[in-house]
Amino acid sequence: MNPLTTLTEESRLTLANLADAATDLAVPSVRLGVTGLARSGKTVFLTALVHNLVHGGRLPVFSAAAGHRMTGARLQPQPDDAVPRFDYEAHVRALVDDRVWPDSTRQVAELRLTIDYESASYFYRKLGPGRLHVDLIDYPGEWLLDLPLLNKDYATFSAEALQRARATNRIEIASPFLEVVGKMSPDTEENEPAAQELSAAFKSYLAGCRADTHALSMLPPGRFLMPGDLDGSPALTFAPLDFPADAGAARTGTLRSMMERRYEAYKAHVVRPFFRNHFARLDRQIVLVDVLNALNAGPDAVADLEVALSEVLGAFRPGKRSWLSSILTRRIDRILFAATKADHLHSSDHDRLEAILKRLVSRAEEKARFKGAEVDVLAMAAVRATREATVKHRGEALPAILGTPLPGERLNGDTYDGRTEIAMFPGDLPQDPESLFDKDESLHEGVRPSFQSAQADLQFLRFRPPELDTTAEGLTLSLPHIRLDRALEFLIGDRLA
Repeated sequence: MNPLTTLTEESRLTLANLADAATDLAVPSVRLGVTGLARSGKTVFLTALVHNLVHGGRLPVFSAAAGHRMTGARLQPQPDDAVPRFDYEAHVRALVDDRVWPDSTRQVAELRLTIDYESASYFYRKLGPGRLHVDLIDYPGEWLLDLPLLNKDYATFSAEALQRARATNRIEIASPFLEVVGKMSPDTEENEPAAQELSAAFKSYLAGCRADTHALSMLPPGRFLMPGDLDGSPALTFAPLDFPADAGAARTGTLRSMMERRYEAYKAHVVRPFFRNHFARLDRQIVLVDVLNALNAGPDAVADLEVALSEVLGAFRPGKRSWLSSILTRRIDRILFAATKADHLHSSDHDRLEAILKRLVSRAEEKARFKGAEVDVLAMAAVRATREATVKHRGEALPAILGTPLPGERLNGDTYDGRTEIAMFPGDLPQDPESLFDKDESLHEGVRPSFQSAQADLQFLRFRPPELDTTAEGLTLSLPHIRLDRALEFLIGDRLA
């Protein structure tokens, strides 16, 4: 049994899987989860994936398209009527017409893409054309970090949250929150103003950790920074308290018992329904990772990202796909980790970006492979915002990228207006990814000179989406990308064989 579920819940999941399997008898389906931590490009990835499949984009590594076996792809009504639809059309308008990046993922959303294809097998081709429903499930990666809470009581949650807050890389951000915690006695009488003050200070601390300056990733509870229609509810109005591990059970009517009750309500009404209704029904998963943002923020952000990715993969239900397991106990049999925004680097550095991500997920990857799941890592850009060129600087030819920075972006004292295209050399990532992870304790704050040197040499700007070319007939071409086709081949290529 999965540690996140009870026997009753596993029975419910089995019944739900049986219902899904029954609907798959006519046309098979695959449920693909798309997630990533803040600003990793989930919305852009989903929009580009659908746009390229529907509009016949250039996908040379995606075998069904490259071999001309994919005969069509179209959007259809999604199977889950109670889940918001992913607003694909609005996101395409933002990217193509307005050349702005669409809004970030704030809730679970779904989209069904149906692909018509000819099988690569002679036997199956004789049976007629194939059809596959791809149900795309978009959800915030921060919600994944909540799943381990299902196995933790309030005392454990409090101890871990306060330990993180007091760590060297967080103590300055957390000091206002820790000051509020310090003046609150867990055994004082419960009262709403104290709960509101604690919760507000805790949320401000989490928001400070997520800011680009720090770019920290371990920020549970995940719904605190994107509350949606639960904003202001008691289930989202709690915070950790400082009390001994051996303090025993909380007395009824105390602040601690109030916080503990609300923490349990958060798990029951927020975390568990997400697990049961969405997460536990996935077949495949892609996790998008903004490695470059963490590198910009420094070694603490990189170390925190490594821990968060390990927690994320620990929440998955990986396993080898079989006919029986897909009906009784659904498992994620393929997981793809993708370092996004590869277009911010020259292609000569893409292998290095991929190597850094592989190092970030190495421990978690081993666990998934052990349980029978396939795991892959790649560097990609779902929408390529730059082009490559070579520029001369003091007689030396340097690899550069060309693009239009977003309004307000700054570099070397210049501020860009969102209309001017520039050429820039973003720098080189280190050849050895270990140089970004190993710490020398003899140095101030444990930061190796190699990390400081690599960080100083790198400069990343945010670029506007590209202006799309049109054909002589006036047709707009599909969104350009880097390795979106490789991602598609890994995630659904075998289902179209």
